[in-house]
Amino acid sequence: MRMKPTLTTDDVLKMVAAAKATGAKIKREPTVAVVDVGGHLLHLERPDGNGVNTVEMSTLKARTAALRGRPSSAFEARVKERPGFLMVPNCLGVEGGIPILFEGECLGGIGVSGIDHDDELVAKAGAEAFGK
Repeated sequence: MRMKPTLTTDDVLKMVAAAKATGAKIKREPTVAVVDVGGHLLHLERPDGNGVNTVEMSTLKARTAALRGRPSSAFEARVKERPGFLMVPNCLGVEGGIPILFEGECLGGIGVSGIDHDDELVAKAGAEAFGK
């Protein structure tokens, strides 16, 4: 039988805290979503000042990273090459989603929205906090 690692609540909260801390360093408040490997929401945090659309955006970015095992920005590049990929359900080709990797295996994704071009930077900080 194969044993598969999974994200714990402590893992998720550590990643969200790291993403928020990185956002604070650049004076931004991100909406942060974390999903498991199947793209199912484990945690979502939206600051009071962020729009309601950031909820769906951050969740879809995280889901895209988890389902594809690579950043949502890679899917963005793929869509530019082959627009038919826009039809892939539950994926969003916009930067800001980073897969959460452990020993070469994807365990989920973290997505950030609401802080413009800093989304991916902040999501990377959250993903890098995993396992530390």
